[in-house]
Amino acid sequence: MSSTDLDEKQARLVTLARDAGLGGVLLATHHNIAWLTGGRTNRVDASREAGTQRVLVTADGRRFVLANAIEMPRLRNEVLAGLGFEPVEYAWTDDQDPSHSVGLARKIVGASAIGADWPLPDTTPSEGRIARARALLTRAEVDRYRALGSDCGTIVGDVCRRLRPGEDEREIAATVMLSLTAISARAIVLLVGADERIATYRHPVPTATRWKQVVLVAVCAERDGLIACLSRIVATKAAPADLETRTRATASVFARLLDATQPGATGAQLFEAARDGYRAAGFPGEETLHHQGGATGYRAREWVAHPRSEETVQARQAFAWNPSITGTKIEDTALVVDGRLELITSTPGWPSIEMSVRGETLLAADVLRV
Repeated sequence: MSSTDLDEKQARLVTLARDAGLGGVLLATHHNIAWLTGGRTNRVDASREAGTQRVLVTADGRRFVLANAIEMPRLRNEVLAGLGFEPVEYAWTDDQDPSHSVGLARKIVGASAIGADWPLPDTTPSEGRIARARALLTRAEVDRYRALGSDCGTIVGDVCRRLRPGEDEREIAATVMLSLTAISARAIVLLVGADERIATYRHPVPTATRWKQVVLVAVCAERDGLIACLSRIVATKAAPADLETRTRATASVFARLLDATQPGATGAQLFEAARDGYRAAGFPGEETLHHQGGATGYRAREWVAHPRSEETVQARQAFAWNPSITGTKIEDTALVVDGRLELITSTPGWPSIEMSVRGETLLAADVLRV
């Protein structure tokens, strides 16, 4: 991670703290620490959203890592090496009291209130403010995102090309998970739906069901904190003939969402674009059966477009739209970068559907017939 990238993010937290009247901001969650540190992690126990380490950024521009004696050597020598965090170490027994790290932070910032991204004692809830601070991608994050998207599009596509009827959903999921390790990524969402389960469940968690004619694979893959999302559908020649018709109609909704994803647009306006798209495609009301996706980044969805959403598109931000019409789905990750839009999870050589978006031709993933 460059010092410029870290300094830019720290400056956002300093501004946040000052504007909110806080003496500092305490970070505990995996996604926020990964964001601040350019993909470094405090994850040991993956079942928990927050690790034992805390990162403190003060309103006067200093940064500290607070951790117990078990974790501090590794954090100093490996995870945070070279990033300039001042260490504050304490006994592991003190870690059993969630107020202990807050007390240490209090000694650093004084009597001022402390913001936190996790419900820690005697802190001001600040996750909403922090989420808005991390929404604008840095130039370094854009580069990392492009690389992650390209790798995911290739890996997931390679797995799906090899799928053959008779494999069960859990076997397919296991293959995807293992394949992602080759690009140092991990699946944080992994759905596999066979045949009628695609139409019945919008989130088909893998089961022992064996696919016969159609299978859907949906993946949200995380690497160094950033998350890329995509879905692919594979079908035999015996699958229903209207599958492509429905998929192309879904692609027309996808195109409308992409076209509307411009800096300043609100989540409510984007939801309206999807609703209008379904109506124009001849499938009114499909937007009521599943969310359409939204901003992504350090969460699978930083926010989801809905009729009351006031969140806005930033000048540099990632989006994972996932429009669906019963029995099919389109999903890929796109980057908005200074007014331009690019799809980053496309699979080379995959059947595609042309979309006209802002005068450019973009490609949505079609059904692969095997």
